Amino acid sequence: MRITHGFHPLGMPHAVTIGNFDGLHLGHQAMLTRLRDAAHARGLPSCVLSFEPHPREFFSPEQAPPRLSSLREKAEHLQRLGIDRLHVFRFDRAFSALSSETFIEQVLGRTLQAHYVLVGDDFRYGARRAGDFSLLKEMGRTFGFDVESLPTVTVAGERASSTAIRTALAAGELDHAAHLLGQPYSISGRVVHGDKLGRDIGFPTANIQLRHNRPPLMGIFAVRLYGLNGAPLPGVASLGKRPTVKGADAVPVLEVHLFDFNADIYGRRVRVDFLHKLRDEAKYPDLDSLAAQIRRDVDHARHFLATIK
Repeated sequence: MRITHGFHPLGMPHAVTIGNFDGLHLGHQAMLTRLRDAAHARGLPSCVLSFEPHPREFFSPEQAPPRLSSLREKAEHLQRLGIDRLHVFRFDRAFSALSSETFIEQVLGRTLQAHYVLVGDDFRYGARRAGDFSLLKEMGRTFGFDVESLPTVTVAGERASSTAIRTALAAGELDHAAHLLGQPYSISGRVVHGDKLGRDIGFPTANIQLRHNRPPLMGIFAVRLYGLNGAPLPGVASLGKRPTVKGADAVPVLEVHLFDFNADIYGRRVRVDFLHKLRDEAKYPDLDSLAAQIRRDVDHARHFLATIK
């Protein structure tokens, strides 16, 4: 899959869909399947148009919701789903000020050379979100692209949405989140050096680099780690601020203790699937108390992972 940026014309027509695609839930997957089918029928490459940062992060960074996936994770998901191109526009003040008509002309027409555009039934665009489906369809006739709208996807009567997944993750309802995602929630990143505290108390950990300081879930989890030696590796993960050893203003850290594993994996890119929440973070009076709790966490995680496929 190719990743391109900005207003430089792509030089060939595309079938396009537009959105942030945060988390790639079942609604997104239905949209991308339809895009792939429509692109194939028209002999066009498929293209996802997305934005960085997320528009809500630009307009109100303090109130913006936590991201479910980084830009790289999004790209990896799209590639697995068979999308040919991810085109990213920097969402800044100038881009946010584009009128609806200018957005269609400069972005869809001149840059992406869209011949087919697929949007969700609630899609809005342009300054102050003034553009709607009717305008898109009308201007599509002028610029030579077909327009289609895909209805909302529901799962057991619930709308599949990034908001619903964030709510489930924050509540520790990982099964519910996985139901909406079609797979366990995961975080991918490179293994980096930490402060080696886990090793000092008998539980060495792989520290996974986080791209954002506001993860959508916090606590202690039973996990499986992918990307090493082919088979998934079971473990217990801590995602949070480590209150026993750090202050309240600490940056969140993802640490994974892998069971019965001892190898140098620094620099490797891995994926952590979150399967079950064991507990919330807690502050312990000393490192011995923390180590005792980790032993209990390991036992609970082993028991849980032994009960699932």
